[in-house]
Amino acid sequence: MGSPKRRRVKGVCGVVFGAGLLASCSVIPVGLPEFEPQTFIRGAAQPVDGTAPDARRPAPAPSSNPAPAPSPDPAPMVGAFLRSDERGVRAIEGMQRWLGGTDLRVGHTYLPGDLWSNIEGQPRFLAPWAKWRSAERDRMFVLNVPMLERNEEGLPDDEVRDLLRAGASGRFDSHFRTLAERLVRMDLQDTVVVLGWEMNGTTYSHRCGPDPQAWKRYWQRVVEAMRSVHGQKFKFDFTPSRGRDAVPWPECYPGDDFVDIIGMDTYDQPAGEPFETHVHEAYGLQAQVDFAAEHGKAVSYPEWGLFRNGDNPEYVSRMIDWFERHQPLYQTITDYCPHGVWQCSHNPDSAEAYRGAFFGRPGGDGQAPGPTPTPAPERPVEPVPSDRPSRKPWVDKCISGTDICIRIDNKLPDWMD
Repeated sequence: MGSPKRRRVKGVCGVVFGAGLLASCSVIPVGLPEFEPQTFIRGAAQPVDGTAPDARRPAPAPSSNPAPAPSPDPAPMVGAFLRSDERGVRAIEGMQRWLGGTDLRVGHTYLPGDLWSNIEGQPRFLAPWAKWRSAERDRMFVLNVPMLERNEEGLPDDEVRDLLRAGASGRFDSHFRTLAERLVRMDLQDTVVVLGWEMNGTTYSHRCGPDPQAWKRYWQRVVEAMRSVHGQKFKFDFTPSRGRDAVPWPECYPGDDFVDIIGMDTYDQPAGEPFETHVHEAYGLQAQVDFAAEHGKAVSYPEWGLFRNGDNPEYVSRMIDWFERHQPLYQTITDYCPHGVWQCSHNPDSAEAYRGAFFGRPGGDGQAPGPTPTPAPERPVEPVPSDRPSRKPWVDKCISGTDICIRIDNKLPDWMD
């Protein structure tokens, strides 16, 4: 599957009409993607039949020495990519309120791939995520880590091949040791590292295609370097894009000793394909779970959502059913336009499908979500998403340095996305 094109800067503008006109723009930083498990929450809250979870379990037989009560099942590991920096951390609370108090326990972000100094994990970038992670110990932090600088600059295959071979020889080990040391110092030692994601495509410099053997050895060197840091408990997630793309992703697999999780990034593309095609295509969803089972690995879905083909509630519902069936370690929807359901008003039916599936905090009343009210036309203190999705269309472009925004409908040219 071809992943969505990545943008250097993504502008999102919202307009709400009421007593006055509000226009606000927010920008996602350079070098991040698209700049642009479980019965899930339905089961983690009250069951559909209204029976409390404990009431459905048989009572234990009487015993003079009863065994300690088993620990409750872990809550589903559900999250979203909302923004890359501290605004993404702040937005988690708003999306949780939109979901009726559902606890989003996975925080997901990406290191910029422009310079090695950023791939090393600048503390100012990681600090907000470390604070969020440490607030509750059952949270999971997922970090996409590029394997090469200039990762989105369209480097030619010959140059990529040379860089992969240099990495395989150990030239870049020190950058990844520095990253690992910083993560451990910031109490992020159990980070899930999505290393060199979508390596089977052509979007990134850290792609596998120019030299799969060198790529695999380079991955092994990175894992060895990061695992050499005292105190680390990292999990490494091997995440191709769905389908064959430029190269069959199993050809890039670096070996069971260097991988903990088999992930997959999947969007509803190409347009018009039925969901079963995504399941049964070569190197698709079924191939992923089969491969993971053969290798004794958990599965994950670090990126999923809508591509650029409009609202698609059936796809959202079918993906959620897939998660329920295959119990991923975690899943994080890509939540901004055009892919998302909370921060993107262009997908109202998909938003309701997602919200209906995940609504209600654990231990809540299990009631279905009520109608979504329109946000009050108040100027926010900072440009973070509304707690509820507006059914009014958002504008797409704002003129830099002004409060003037221009409505542009339908699909935008790639250079404007």
